[in-house]
Amino acid sequence: MLPLEVYAPFSMAPNLSWTLSPLPILAVAALGGAYLARWRRVRGGPGARPGDAPVWRLICFGGALLWTLIALVSPLDALAEQLFSMHMVQHVLLLDVTPILAILGLTRVLLRPMTRAVHALERRAGPLAQPAFAAALYIAVIWTWHVPEAYDAALRHPAVHVLEHASFLLAGSLYWWHLLSPIRARLRLAGMGPVFYMAATKLFVGALGMGLAFAPSALYPYYVHHARVWGLSAGADQSLAGLIMAVEQSLVMGTALVALFIAGLSESEREQRRRERYETA
Repeated sequence: MLPLEVYAPFSMAPNLSWTLSPLPILAVAALGGAYLARWRRVRGGPGARPGDAPVWRLICFGGALLWTLIALVSPLDALAEQLFSMHMVQHVLLLDVTPILAILGLTRVLLRPMTRAVHALERRAGPLAQPAFAAALYIAVIWTWHVPEAYDAALRHPAVHVLEHASFLLAGSLYWWHLLSPIRARLRLAGMGPVFYMAATKLFVGALGMGLAFAPSALYPYYVHHARVWGLSAGADQSLAGLIMAVEQSLVMGTALVALFIAGLSESEREQRRRERYETA
């Protein structure tokens, strides 16, 4: 039997049009407006401190909104329907980049009106608020949507595609919240918890990426029967997508662990100073 990519040997110029879907544009505009209003209110309020709403937090949150638009309405969205590797870049942005930047854009003071609601939701959610659930959901969402039938259904049906992207944003946000939340959650990871939390997820997802990269044949009929772009065969495109996933997971895990280690040292030093002041008093 011939490789599946032989059935679609012709090539074409890539479609680089902007999709400009109204839903993500309106959602980003609403979130951006609400955040900016709160940031300005905190920054200009009486007794405001530099750490309550620093400019770099605003830049992070703005970056999250910008990458969301790039993922969903820029030419990347059109390319995702032509190349598996570009679709993988889109998923990376929604799963990791956007949630990380959005949560880094928050502080305890910025979240103060919602802190009690967050803690109440944690109590009501029970096991669903556990870090173990967030890690399992992250893995399950990625693996489920990369089942060929589910992946092709998302590409062929707009409603399923919206559900796929929403599930990526939800799983990524919940996963990174347990690591980067600026408010002290009841189920906060401590000690070596962040290391095991990240290792358990990133290794499973990295394994999926390596499996795609070294699969003996193309697995996704949608891309197999799609016209080739930039001379990439379906198999080469799939291998590139798998490598993007595996490398991104490794880079994100390494960077996050270093950042968490530095943050942990800083927190330990502050705690030591508080103890010393208390003992002196």
